[in-house]
Order: sequence, then C-alpha cells, then structure tokens
Amino acid sequence: MPTVSSRGDAMRGLAVFISDIRNCKSKEAESKRINKELANIRSKFKGDKTLDGYSKKKYVCKLLFIFLLGHDIDFGHMEAVNLLSSNKYTEKQIGYLFISVLVSSNSDLMKLIIQNIKNDISSPKPVHVNLALHCIANIGSVEMSEAFGQEVPKLLVSAHASASVKQSAALCLLRLIRTLPEAMTYAEWASRVIHLLNDQHMWLTAATSLIHTLSQLSPGDYKGCVSLAVSRLSRIVTSTYTDLQDYTYYFVPAPWLSVKLLRLLQCYPVPEEPAVRGRLVECLETILNKCQEPPKSKKVQHSNSKNAVLFEAINLIIHIDSEPNLLVRACNQLGQFLQHRETNLRYLALESMCLLAGSEFSADAVKKHRETVINALKTERDVSVRQRAVDLLYAMCDKTNSEEIVAEMLAYLKKADYAIREEMVLKVAILSEKYASDYTWYVDTILKLIRVAGDYVSEEVWHRVIQIVINRDDAQGYAAKTVFENLQAPACHENMVKVGGYILGEFGNLIAGDERSSPLVQFNLLHSKFHLCTPSTRALLLSTYIKFINLFPEIKPTIQNVLQNNNQLRNADVELQQRALEYSQLSSITSQDVLATVLEEMPPFPERESSILAKLKKKKPASVQVSLVGYHSPILAPSLLLVSLTVQMSLIRAYFSLFYQPTSIGYHLALFSPTYPLMHKTPVLLFMFKNSGVLFENALIQVGVKCEFKEQYGRVGLFFGNKTGNQLQNFAAAVSLAQTNPHNPQINVATQKEPPSQIDGGAQVQHFINLECISMFSGSPNLQLRCDFFTNYPAPQQVTLKLPVIINKFMEGVDMNSGDFFSRWKQLGQPTQETQKIFQARHPIDTEAARTKLTGFGMCALTNVDPNPENLVGSGIIKTKTSQIGCLLRLEPNKQAKMYRLTVRSSVGEAAALICSMLEEHF
Repeated sequence: MPTVSSRGDAMRGLAVFISDIRNCKSKEAESKRINKELANIRSKFKGDKTLDGYSKKKYVCKLLFIFLLGHDIDFGHMEAVNLLSSNKYTEKQIGYLFISVLVSSNSDLMKLIIQNIKNDISSPKPVHVNLALHCIANIGSVEMSEAFGQEVPKLLVSAHASASVKQSAALCLLRLIRTLPEAMTYAEWASRVIHLLNDQHMWLTAATSLIHTLSQLSPGDYKGCVSLAVSRLSRIVTSTYTDLQDYTYYFVPAPWLSVKLLRLLQCYPVPEEPAVRGRLVECLETILNKCQEPPKSKKVQHSNSKNAVLFEAINLIIHIDSEPNLLVRACNQLGQFLQHRETNLRYLALESMCLLAGSEFSADAVKKHRETVINALKTERDVSVRQRAVDLLYAMCDKTNSEEIVAEMLAYLKKADYAIREEMVLKVAILSEKYASDYTWYVDTILKLIRVAGDYVSEEVWHRVIQIVINRDDAQGYAAKTVFENLQAPACHENMVKVGGYILGEFGNLIAGDERSSPLVQFNLLHSKFHLCTPSTRALLLSTYIKFINLFPEIKPTIQNVLQNNNQLRNADVELQQRALEYSQLSSITSQDVLATVLEEMPPFPERESSILAKLKKKKPASVQVSLVGYHSPILAPSLLLVSLTVQMSLIRAYFSLFYQPTSIGYHLALFSPTYPLMHKTPVLLFMFKNSGVLFENALIQVGVKCEFKEQYGRVGLFFGNKTGNQLQNFAAAVSLAQTNPHNPQINVATQKEPPSQIDGGAQVQHFINLECISMFSGSPNLQLRCDFFTNYPAPQQVTLKLPVIINKFMEGVDMNSGDFFSRWKQLGQPTQETQKIFQARHPIDTEAARTKLTGFGMCALTNVDPNPENLVGSGIIKTKTSQIGCLLRLEPNKQAKMYRLTVRSSVGEAAALICSMLEEHF
C-alpha cells in the first residue's frame, strides 16, 4: 500500500484502500485484499503502542468499512473506545460511529463506554454532547436507559443548552422511553417539557414527538400541552410561507411540525375552555380553506406536504366529532379526492370517509358519494383501493340503500380478489340480516351468496341462515321452496347441500303438497348429492333422512334401504357407520309416537351476539362500523347449531340404552377395549412441549389432563368425562410409581381430591394430584383406571395410562450471555457429562420452530450466543428437592444433508443422556 504523506482529516490511506477494493475483479481478490489489510491493522494495534489518534481513527474507519462489506470484525473495539477520550471532534466521531454499529449491548466494554458518554454529556462543547446523545439513541439498550434516563431530561430543560443539543436530547429521550418506559419519571419534568412548545426555535418537531409519546404514557401529567399546542398550531396555520421562510417546505409552513401537533391534539378530548376550543376550530377551518386555494407550485412535494396536513386535520375533526360544519366540509373535501388521479389520495380519502360514515353529523354527506364509490369498486385497478371501497359501502349502508349496496357487493364478489372474498362474504351476510325488512330477500341473498362464493362461506354464515329460518315462521315455507330449487342446479356447492339438508329435514313437509317437490323427489334430490360430499355433510344428510321418515312415513322403506346398505353400515368413517346403524334400528323397532318424540322439530334458538359480526371484528376490527342497536334477530353462536344436532343424537343413544340389551345392536363394547374403533391414546412424550390435552379417549370415556409446575413442585388435574348416557360404576383412579428404590422415592405423590365412585351419563368429574420431585428420574408415573360400565356386565374394565410427568417439567430456563455460556460449557467437559447424537432430521429444518420447541421443553433458547446464527443453544436447571442439575444444549443443523448434531452437557450424566434421547425424536 502506498505511504501516506498527508496527516489531514481526509485519511488518504482509507481512500486508497477503498479504491483497491473497488478495483478487485473477483470475490477472491477482494477477500485477499481485505485479509491482508486486517493482518496489517491487527499488527499495528498489537505491536505499535505509540499509535496516535489519527492512525487509530484511520484503522478503525477501515474496520468499519470492512464490516459494512459483510465481513466479521472481532478486534479493534478497544481502540474505538479509546478514540472517545480524544478532544478532536473527527476522532471522537469515528469512535462513536464504530461503537454504534459494531458494539453489542451486552459487550464487556459497555461500562467503559457509558463512562466516556457521561464525560461527553457534561462537556461544554455542544458537538461532543450531540455525539454522546446520538450514540445513546443508536444503541438504545436497557442498560443505556437505566444509566441515562435521569440525565438526558436535564439537558432537555436546561437554560444553557443550545437548540441542537435540546433537539438531540428530545430524540434520545424518546428512544430511551420506548426501550424502557418504566425507568422514566414522567411527572417530574412534565411542566418544563410542556413549555418547550413555547420555544422560539423551530426544532419543536422533535420535542412534539416526545410530548406525544409522553401524553400517551401519562396523559394526566401532560394535559397542559393542549392549549400550548393549539397556540403553536395557530401561529403556523395563520402565517404565510414568507413569515416562516426558514421552515417552509415548498410553500407550506412547517408541515412536519403541523402534523405532529395535530396528532398530539388527538390524544386528548376537545378543550373545555371556549377560547382554546374556538382557536382550534379556527385553525381547522383555515386548513380546509387553504386546501381550496390554487396550488402555489405544480411540484409533487407541494401537494404532498399540503395533503399531509389536510388529512391529519381531518383525523382531528373526526376525533372531535362535535362540529357538524367541519365534518361536512371534511367529507366534501374528501369527496373531491375520490376521483383524483393519484392512487394514494383515493385510498386515503376512502379510508377517512369510512370513519366519517360513523358520525351522526356527516353520515348523510358520505352517502351522497355512493355512486362514486360503487364506480370505484367496478373500475379501480388497485386492489387495496377496491378493498377500502368495500369498507366504505359497508359503513354507509342503511335501510334506505341496503338492497342496492348488497346487490353491488354480490355482483363484485364474482370477480373480487381472493384475499378479500371471505371478508366480503361476512359483510354481505351481516348487512342482509341487519337491514332485512323482508326475510324472503334475506334468504335469497344468502343462497345467492353461497352460489357465488361457496368456498368462502364459513360455517357461521350457513349456520346463521338456518337459525333465522327456524325462528321465523313466515320464512320457513319460502326457504324450503327456494333451497329445493337451488339444489336442482347441476353444480351445487356443498354448503348449499348442508343448508338444503337441514331446512328440508325440518320443513320439507311445507312444500310436499306439490308433486314437483314430493317427499320422494326431495329425498332423491338430496341423495344424488350424497356421494359428492365430505363425511361431515354426509352425516348431516343421514340425519335429514331419519327426519324424512318422521315427516314422510310413505318413503320409509326407500330410506331404510339406504341406511341398511353395506356402504353405510361398513363405512370406514366411524361416525357415518354409527349414525347409519342407530338410525336404521331407530326406524325399524320404534313406534311412530316414539319416533316423533325423538325427532321433533327443532325449537327456536335463543338470542345471542352475532357470531358473524364477532368473526368480522376478529378478522378486521377497524372495518366493523355496523351497530347492533335494533339488531333483534335471534342470534346464535355457531357451535350451538352443532350442539342441537348432538342433543338429538344423544336422545337416540339414550333411547337405545334404556330399551335394548347390550348385544342387540352391538352398541355396548368393552369400555377400554383396544379394538374399539374410536380409541385415542396420546403418547406421553407428546406432552413434552405442552401441559394440557386429551390423555385418552374412545366413544365412551374421555380422560383430559392439565398440569402446572414450579421448581420441584407439580400439580396434575385429571378430568374424566362419561360420553355415554349410562352411569359408570365403581370408578377408581390410582397413581403408581415405578421406583428403583422404594425406601428412597424419586417422586412424592399426594392426592388432593379423589374422583367419585360413580360418573353419571354425560357428566365430568375431577381428580387432582400434588407432586414433588425428590431426585432425578426417568419414565413417568402410571395412572390405573377401573370401572364397571353396566351392573349386569360381569368383568370390570381397566386401563393403565402414563401421566405426562416428565423430568423436563421440573426444568426452568436460565438466561446467559455468550461468555457465561461457553465458560460453563467448558466446565462440563468431562466425557461422562456429555451426550451427543447425530441423526437425520425428521421434520423440515426450521430455526424458529426449533427455538419454539426448546422453549416449550423448558429451556431458555439463547440468542446471539453461538457464533453460527443457524445453531441453537439453550440452558436450564432441573430443580429437585435434593439438588439442582444444570443442563446446556447445542443443536447444530446441516440443511444440505438434512441432519442435526445434538449435544447436551449436564452436571449429571444421566440427565444429559435422557434429555438427548427425548429431544432426538422431535427434530
């Protein structure tokens, strides 16, 4: 490298190095040049103890440039810290720049850095104070917040600090507050910070941002800022661009400060003082008036800055919501933007008008733009603007225009973007129900909705139409007739089959007088769709068939032939098999009176909150503007519709349990028989990452579990549910331990609440167990269940399950930095303390998913510890009564080979081997 003769601040050596890098013809040449330079810098830092500030600055700059090229830098940090002590601005500046970019918040040098920053904050030179404040804000760590949370406000309110220092202090304090809000004292500086709004210097954009955040965190302490903000806004708005020439941006006086002040005023209600309120209204009127004036420039910067102030003023007008004149004027102003050639303005106008539509003063003014919004829905190219148009149509809908708006939304739904179809379906369903004066129109609308967008019609929507039809006597006949006609279409969506099956099963008799919709025609029409449907829809259709037997006894033989067909009785789906068997027996051996009782018409549903509206709120809270006032239609949660079907199934099964012997239809099987087709037994290792779930289930009983663990203590709640209509007798649950030494148990078990000896049909009982981990263990305790299902069933039924009490449940994660982790890792270096396994990945290699599993396992997944960011490291302590067992883990993925190397080290070798074997199956 050429020698540098100049000692100026230009740093010719750095310029030459950058030039060499740019002239490299290949990546290899660049790496070679960088490695050469790194070796030279390293030798200078180690060998030359007399390096002056200029040389340190030059070499630190080179390291910074190399880092920005994407290479790791592992030295030079101390030299950069030494530059902070220099009295020269350029050297101090490079030191702070290096620290801000390369030094992490948990570095060992942080205490030394903080001390240098404290020295510079108290410096009489404003440039040094600014550099320190910038560094604090750039790092923005918790440690910085704790160290300078009380120092920075002093600079902000100091009478001797310059405007530039106050500006830097405001932004720095804002960053510290966002990092650690609880470390700040808001009330102590409130009055002095508020009065910064009276400062004659126009650095107030930074101060206003700070006051805005403080007002959100502590509104009571900073409410005095309202009058000062109005006063400052008035001075800006009423001035001309020549009055504030130094702060004017393309003929708009101080646009950024105006926007910040308008946002600040939205944190508080309307000022109560008449003078302040009148001045604020005057400011808003002036802003609206200025937007009507001819533009002073054709450049886009002028229109952007003017519109930014306008839209923020409109947001404040909407927030106030008590000035009818301002609200109507804002609506008219936004209406002019609906056809503007700029897409962003059209989007913002539609978004703001959605909010205006919710105000009683401006709702009528918004509705005047209905045709323009509908046209935008049809012709707009940008999908986001079309979506805002849908939101606005939804918000402006009322009884006078509901049919037109719903029709337009249905027409657009056919070609709407897939991303918004589900949301549109929910909105159409809500509007058609809320404003339905004639329920025949509502039924037509929902059925058309299913035809147009059946794939996007959720269960809540088709459940809802069934609920309304059942509760409205005047709509039942029309609904049966209309759904019958829709089912005759060659291509019929499955949701239409569900609606048709349910409605015809309840009200098919209302249209049976017409030979074109006779009972047999209805049945044949539904059954022609049977083979095309999913198992859940087929199960619903089977329920419809048994309803038909009750409604139309003349077609009973035809339906029985279907129910008794081998395709149903031997169906691979257990639910279909069970329904076909039970319905067949019910129709064959019961009297017509009993059949009519079991299969009577569904009663009206109780009123509840709209499940459709709740789903829309969850999907997109800001878009829901329809009020539930006057929403008198009976509303039901979607799950209740399924419950109603389940209740009828329970009645049928209860009927069998009362009147027939166990062997008559093969219904009564052994409770815990391993051959029972509905049995589900969860492996205990699946509970490694969760503390609750279903431990065992078949068609007769369900065993649920919920666990809580803290340190060496645990509490296990067991829930036994009888899924049948019969009583379980002589029920008992006992926990046994596979102890290696009975005199020195590894786990202590104490029963807190025993389950009752009898469980009624459909009931659930609880059983609680307290645990204490005494020492390291492997395996899990056993849960032995025993009961008699029938009084005349001679053999008691029993099963043994594994409780999800595993050693990792007593583990607590420990947060460690890189130095502590690898220091402890080296201490656990004995061969007996380490277990390592290399295995093929059983799932796609996903770092975030693996991190989540480690956390669920009980370890603390550490970040910024391993030099390779793809590797995962974790640490935890297994807490027992007799000892605490430290465990460290390192998981190294090889994405190319799709393999893992898992290494676990522990102070107890048995724990390392056990954890390694447990985790191997889950990566």
